[in-house]
Amino acid sequence: MADGIVLAETVTIAGFEGDPIEAYLARNLSVPSAGAVVVIHHMPGFDRGTKEITRRLAAMGYNAICPNLHFREAPGAASDDAAAASRAAGGVPDSRLVGDVAGARSYLLGLSNSNSKVGVIGYCSGGRQSFLAAASLDFQAAVDCYGAFIISPPAKDFPLRINPIVDLAPNLSCELLGLFGAEDKNPAPDEVRLLSEALTSAGKKHRFHTFEDAGHAFFATERPNYRVEAANKGWELITEFFAEKLS
Repeated sequence: MADGIVLAETVTIAGFEGDPIEAYLARNLSVPSAGAVVVIHHMPGFDRGTKEITRRLAAMGYNAICPNLHFREAPGAASDDAAAASRAAGGVPDSRLVGDVAGARSYLLGLSNSNSKVGVIGYCSGGRQSFLAAASLDFQAAVDCYGAFIISPPAKDFPLRINPIVDLAPNLSCELLGLFGAEDKNPAPDEVRLLSEALTSAGKKHRFHTFEDAGHAFFATERPNYRVEAANKGWELITEFFAEKLS
């Protein structure tokens, strides 16, 4: 699909309990009827890499929005500082995440060229949150990129105060695409297998792909974890999945 005309800007949306929060919106103005994607950023926050992902999805023909999940902890702060403040507070509460994603979804559905189909994608902590959102809200497609702590809780000294959410598998509203690294420890391959088994038991469609020679955060172009082959193949799978589900 041609890039067309992409407009990217920071907007304000109504998040959990109506709170005004910052979000990064990228729209494809060349598509008269477009699907949409909510992008859930990784724990490092609302950073340049996540905004590039949001613009890439717009260039693919979608309206995409990334809510700043750490906005309340540090409005106007750099992404690293906001992420540190969020970690110090125990991370984003699950109920607040669902409310913020619901607000982002509603914003996308209100755009003039919406075709009423919305997907969600998340990376790292956002992968877990993508699963949570798809089990709590109505989506047409969901992508979990190496989301940890769906199956197992974090270690006691880990800064995030979150719990496993695999019990939500029966509530999943759409098919789930999962992209994982064979060398990852969070989630480890055994956890990926257990998640697949839980989804199968719940009768939920899913497509899981595990890449060899890849660990956690293999999509992150600015980090040493980046793996070109896995990331490129991952984007191919995301492209095919969203084209099937959101067109």
